Amino acid sequence: MSGDAAADGVAARLARVRAAIPGGVTLVAVSKAQPAGAIREAYAAGQRHFGENYVQEWRAKAEALADLPDLAWHFVGGLQTNKVKYLAGRVALVHTVDREDLGREVSRRWERVGSTGRILVEVNVGREPGKAGCDPDAVPGLVATLRALPALDVAGLMCIPPADRDPRPFFAALRGLRDGLGLRELSMGMSGDYPAAIAEGATLVRVGTAVFGERPPRVPG
Repeated sequence: MSGDAAADGVAARLARVRAAIPGGVTLVAVSKAQPAGAIREAYAAGQRHFGENYVQEWRAKAEALADLPDLAWHFVGGLQTNKVKYLAGRVALVHTVDREDLGREVSRRWERVGSTGRILVEVNVGREPGKAGCDPDAVPGLVATLRALPALDVAGLMCIPPADRDPRPFFAALRGLRDGLGLRELSMGMSGDYPAAIAEGATLVRVGTAVFGERPPRVPG
């Protein structure tokens, strides 16, 4: 392998990202649309937390990589209630709970397998029409409702800021909301803005292309 090829490999990219992440911040390597082999490469380089966006794709990868101990899956995409049953007891953290019925289904399904579902509440920090996430004003009420459920651990908040604006004020707003609710985790920041998210207090960053390179086209279905 040439020096240039090695420099462009998953392990080298992962090392560069890790060098920019301080202690206390968890790197979630978002592996959507990436082959299982790329996840194995990152795992061999020491990465343990991986994020997936689609339940069907995650199920195939989880089966293919079931031999890897200590691999922690994060679900970071939009989640339908009828798909929660597949994740129950198998995913370390669901980042995208934005409504009561979804939280109730997580609680119900995790309780069935004798476990507790660890979740984040997704917040639409930019109040963008049609975008996933709970309105910031509704977050305290939703968190209170979810905290009362029997098999649910509301660990913190998650956001994706507006793509065309400076993300830092939105990250700061999410941190303030988190602090007011007495939560711990802040999942914010992706490949293009994770340094800003860390500066504003992120405890988890979701980084895909900076670790794996450009995603191959997703095959529908």
